[in-house]
Amino acid sequence: MIFRSKSRLEDSQPEDVPVTAPLPFPRLAQQQDDDAESTLIKTVGWISAGLGAVALGLFVGRELRQRYKFNRRTPYDFYAHSGDEKDVDFGLGI
Repeated sequence: MIFRSKSRLEDSQPEDVPVTAPLPFPRLAQQQDDDAESTLIKTVGWISAGLGAVALGLFVGRELRQRYKFNRRTPYDFYAHSGDEKDVDFGLGI
């Protein structure tokens, strides 16, 4: 078995390419379509998450308001039809 002291890569000429340069691979049309689909999916996902957060906030706010109103009842609230805005004209049995 023969060991070489120099690697084969050292024999070739080094390229003058900066480290931060983008790789020289051509972009394919399929990759551009995938990027567009990925952007669309991310947008739909963020919108769905936002709408879910709004719905959850509305539900929690409604529950908290109902509990607040229930705990702040007055003795008059225990009577029938307390707080009704309409007049009750039916079912009085004339």
